[in-house]
Amino acid sequence: MLTQEQIQDFRENGYLAIDQLLDYELDIKPVIDEYQALLDELCEQWVAEGLLPHSYSDLPFERRLVEVYRAGCNYYQAMDIALPNSGVQPDTPIHLGPAVFAMLRSPRLLAAVESLIGGEIFSNPIQHVRIKPPFSVVTEGDFNNALVSATHWHQDNGVALPEADETQMVTCWVAVSEATPENGCLQVVPKSHRNGITLHCSTRGGQLGIPDVLVEQEEARPLPLKPGGVIFFHPLCKHGSLDNNSDAFRWSFDIRYNPTGQATGRSHFPGFIARSVLDPESELQDPLEWARLWHEARARLAQVDGVQSHRWDDKDPLCA
Repeated sequence: MLTQEQIQDFRENGYLAIDQLLDYELDIKPVIDEYQALLDELCEQWVAEGLLPHSYSDLPFERRLVEVYRAGCNYYQAMDIALPNSGVQPDTPIHLGPAVFAMLRSPRLLAAVESLIGGEIFSNPIQHVRIKPPFSVVTEGDFNNALVSATHWHQDNGVALPEADETQMVTCWVAVSEATPENGCLQVVPKSHRNGITLHCSTRGGQLGIPDVLVEQEEARPLPLKPGGVIFFHPLCKHGSLDNNSDAFRWSFDIRYNPTGQATGRSHFPGFIARSVLDPESELQDPLEWARLWHEARARLAQVDGVQSHRWDDKDPLCA
């Protein structure tokens, strides 16, 4: 559980960073191991499809990802824990492994979330993994890809539908590798959650972002974090990430929770009850059922061109 001082800090500033909140051996290492096994499977698949010359099985995880990326293989969608909002196909890849599911239900993480939103906790489906390569290897076409490059300034309510404006949502940004200013850690504008929703515009790469003139960048501060550390965000807190100017990958998850029964902001994606003090039997505990829910959503979304996922239409002059 969070202390009263930490809770007050979150309410006051709109965010709270806690180093090593998660247990490395129990929460983080199983996820790393799962992704290493996933990369083995993906490389074998891409070799069989002729997309990769060989599997690079002699290389460590990060160097292998560089070769995969240079070959044009879309590892970032294959490793993501959510579907895109448009262009979904019956076979669009998504990773729904038991170690990730266990992290979403980590008792250490949920205890902290309970301190902020209460004991009826729903795992919100607006979620991603970001395994970002050094910017030096990023191709021009991915300069605006939030799964690969910097994430533009935004508010989490700003990238969801207005149905969730009254939802008591909290974002948890989880560091798998160490996050530093050099490798593209998050930056935040303290107290910006007090000023309501801000205009967001679409970018060439499909991101939504707040125009720079509407961000108090002189007040921004970076948030370095050790592996297992977590940053909690109010949904109106302005934040983004820097480019990865290091020689290594920067790996994180951003996941969200809200009180059960409140709107998620993306009802076309499935969430689940992660914790219930009042009805523990309602909690989803089976990772295969979690995967089934997403596969069912994928089949449904593959029948449509796309779904509305935000409120903006880019007609404002600041979006020009």
